[in-house]
Amino acid sequence: MSEVKISAEPRTEFGKGGARRTRRAGKVPAVLYGHGEKPKHIALPAREFAAAIRHGGANQLFTIEITDGTQALALPKAIQRDPIKDTFEHVDLLLVRRGEMVTVDVPVNLVGEAARDTLVVHESDTLSVNADATKLPESLEASIEGLEAGSQVTAADVTLPAGVELAADPGTIIALISAATVVEEATEAPEEEATEGEAAEAAEAAAETAQA
Repeated sequence: MSEVKISAEPRTEFGKGGARRTRRAGKVPAVLYGHGEKPKHIALPAREFAAAIRHGGANQLFTIEITDGTQALALPKAIQRDPIKDTFEHVDLLLVRRGEMVTVDVPVNLVGEAARDTLVVHESDTLSVNADATKLPESLEASIEGLEAGSQVTAADVTLPAGVELAADPGTIIALISAATVVEEATEAPEEEATEGEAAEAAEAAAETAQA
């Protein structure tokens, strides 16, 4: 995954009020921490940050150039979003170094097609792995090609790029293959309408019964 350079400025206002003013100014409140350093509060340009996350995902690596003259290499550790506005409320950024191994959750895509008349249930959308902070995979792949009902795909079956190690339990279930259930709708035969003759006979029978 390529690095994205992004500018930032120190943030001097804190609390909910300060965060709201930062967001109204078109910026995302963020904090940089890690490696035993004192947390640094910064503001990121909202549009540039959103574009980077859309392109590179939640594990996008950032080179952050702060207006106080400092620079930092960081990964998003926690991203808070507004579910209604679909905007970023706050970001925690973890400081990393080149060559440093970090643990991240990477999306897992299922590839191929399972056997006919089966249903594929994606149990886990991400997988925890260890990788170089500057060489994080954007996604991983697990094959379901030809798998029959009753099969399962585990973390151990996921293809890992060179230099990437599994951090999750190898037995973690990624996908389950089950038999597809076909529900047949019961159809009732339409009732036949009585003919005029049958209707007349029924009427006569009812009259005779009444006279008796």
